[in-house]
Amino acid sequence: MKGRPTDMKTAIYPGSFDPVTSGHLNIIRRAANIFDHLIVCVMVNAGKNPLFSLEERVDLIRRVTSDIPNVEVDGSQELLAEYARKRGSCVIVKGLRAGSDFENEFQMALINHKINPTLDTMFLTAEHQYMYLSSSTVKELARYDVDLSDFLPEEIIPDFKERIRNRNLK
Repeated sequence: MKGRPTDMKTAIYPGSFDPVTSGHLNIIRRAANIFDHLIVCVMVNAGKNPLFSLEERVDLIRRVTSDIPNVEVDGSQELLAEYARKRGSCVIVKGLRAGSDFENEFQMALINHKINPTLDTMFLTAEHQYMYLSSSTVKELARYDVDLSDFLPEEIIPDFKERIRNRNLK
């Protein structure tokens, strides 16, 4: 957003979002209520083999967040701490599902703060109905043709099913 006042609080919600789940969308909506400007940033995770390209994931998230005026969707292949510095953000938002998430995310928060001392991490706990939900779980459920309406935003279910179908044909 060009022309944004410098006193606006900008946060970044990073992730691989492959695909964006209802749990992710819940964190996005809650964080957007806390901050003036929320950047949902699709990041590249070298340890994962994504179902959707970075550009496709950005597009899917834009579609499901189009009704949230203070949300911007972007993609990046750079280090999160550097991306945050370039974007003028001092807060990273991370969603937590379980204690095991906290250990990983706490370690990453310390590393990000070491690289960029102005950067803090805020943890939002998942609401109870999303505690078990992950993109990996959704991909597994899709292989068994389970109804995905409780797991994915309705707008992207057709795209997701099509991609799973095409991948299974290979």
